[in-house]
Amino acid sequence: MSANQLGAFYTKEYRNLFKELGYSETEIEAKLEQAWNDLFYGKPDVRIYHPMGDDKGYILDTGNLDVRTEGMSYGMMMAVQMNKKEEFDRLWNFSKTFMQHKEGPYANYFAWHCKPDGTRISQGPAPDGEEFFAMALFFAASRWGDGPEPYNYSEQARTILRACLHQGENGEGDPMWDPETKLIKFIPESKFSDPSYHLPHFYELFALLADERDMKFWREAAKASRAYLHTACHPETGLAPEYANYDGTPAEPQPHGDFRHFYSDSYRVAANIALDWVWFRQDPWQVEQSNRIQAFFRDIEVSDYRRYTIDGKPFDEPALHPIGLLATNAAASLAADGPDAEHFVRLFWNTPLRTGDRRYYDNCLYFFSLLALSGNYRIY
Repeated sequence: MSANQLGAFYTKEYRNLFKELGYSETEIEAKLEQAWNDLFYGKPDVRIYHPMGDDKGYILDTGNLDVRTEGMSYGMMMAVQMNKKEEFDRLWNFSKTFMQHKEGPYANYFAWHCKPDGTRISQGPAPDGEEFFAMALFFAASRWGDGPEPYNYSEQARTILRACLHQGENGEGDPMWDPETKLIKFIPESKFSDPSYHLPHFYELFALLADERDMKFWREAAKASRAYLHTACHPETGLAPEYANYDGTPAEPQPHGDFRHFYSDSYRVAANIALDWVWFRQDPWQVEQSNRIQAFFRDIEVSDYRRYTIDGKPFDEPALHPIGLLATNAAASLAADGPDAEHFVRLFWNTPLRTGDRRYYDNCLYFFSLLALSGNYRIY
């Protein structure tokens, strides 16, 4: 296999799609730096980060006015990618102090949301937080080195992953990955998954960085997740449901809602697939899939984005996070080789960060797409 057929894990080279389309390095760097400054230190209707006391900080879900492991772990990944150690440490310190369980069935897991003062709202964890915490911590150890607890980043990451695989083996609790299928669960107690939680590019790295006894599991989990996405994504539209069974079919409606359709969680699938292609380039299906989802959205205006059945029928309900969906459609261009790739990158470049109450989720996806498309979402 030639160098240009290998992923960035092997070549250490990351595509800068903005540069390929003619934007200057100065423009690109300025856009990335401005987005960071806006989200972390910008005007009240844009920023999502808030320092707290001498050593903590949090990312606020501005639509729900709470703090989520999703946002905290995302913020840590943003910070380590941008080489911002102070913000990283503040976010980690908040998460470790207020959200991580010290004992019981959720020991070393994180309560999935709390109030901005650190008071827990729910005790249960959401596995997408744990996998992002662990990956961000490993990258921090590589970029900055391990320090005294709780900044012994690599050991903190291993502790989280150990719980994710082995919780319940010696008593109460449940693991976050199904031991039989090697697939990540929606929550530890569930018998189904969330396609947007599947990050095979993270699992490939966990196989090198986690406990030695678990390395084989993580390699198998990467393969299982890649195969799972083939079944979870619709073969014609490329759309995935928010929740799906272990065979990839949409999960039955839950007490808290009907998640069989393409909606907010699902948007992340396209960006995750594209980043896996950039880093590891293991699965040519990812190119076809990225072309499919871009073809589906090509002639739909961002203002007309809606909830869809996975076979593409629109609901009357508009998308809650249209800018986030545009961002992930643009990120798909890193894997796509079809006629729509340039369109989405240019449209995304010309679209500003979202403002207002619902900006948190959109702008997290926006920033990750900005990192990826500029060649700055990297393995450390």
